[in-house]
Amino acid sequence: MWCSPLKIAIRIGGSVIASPPNPVLIREYSEILTKLRSLGHQFILIVGGGSVARDFIRLAHEVGLSEEEQDEIAISTSRIFAQIFAVKLEGLDAKHIPTSLYETIRIFEEHGIAFMGGLKPGMTTDTVAAMAASRIQADLIVKATDQEGIYTKDPRKHPDAKKIDELKFEDLSKMIDENKHKVGIHQILDPEAVRILEKEKIETIVVNGFKPENIVYAIEGKKIGTRIQ
Repeated sequence: MWCSPLKIAIRIGGSVIASPPNPVLIREYSEILTKLRSLGHQFILIVGGGSVARDFIRLAHEVGLSEEEQDEIAISTSRIFAQIFAVKLEGLDAKHIPTSLYETIRIFEEHGIAFMGGLKPGMTTDTVAAMAASRIQADLIVKATDQEGIYTKDPRKHPDAKKIDELKFEDLSKMIDENKHKVGIHQILDPEAVRILEKEKIETIVVNGFKPENIVYAIEGKKIGTRIQ
């Protein structure tokens, strides 16, 4: 169980707070994050764009934008959700959302907290979270998603899927369906993020994000979701 203040990368999936946009969950998460700060934890919050981003990807595709340009639109969407959290927690002084990892780390080092969405085309917010965690030498990554954790199969397609309570880094790549990035990719962890986690060995916990208190439980070391170590 963790006892002292931690450096954490917290990844809230767009499937949770943005599919459709959920103001109740955003308020609840804001309260949780405020509590974590009061306990001395430092964190980078990385937010996805969810179905809202996919709607804009579809729009961008239909007006003839390239895949890279569609990705840029999705990134802008994720940054809007990050900005909502930043302003809610920090006020209008935090309304600017960093557009590079360097800028994010600078803000984090100055304030002990930073907010971000996507960074660049071809990179999901899962990968952004893994990279940010590596740069700040995070003790932990917590990913809040639309499932209870990682399963043996996609539980949305396979009723016999079983949740995995603990998973080793070296086995993680076997659990993903897609082995390369695609615009709008939606799975429990994206391939590049998996490669970073396998290399850096940053403990990661995947939890049900529709219960914001699960973030606290994961940080407290309680048995919840899927723990990757």
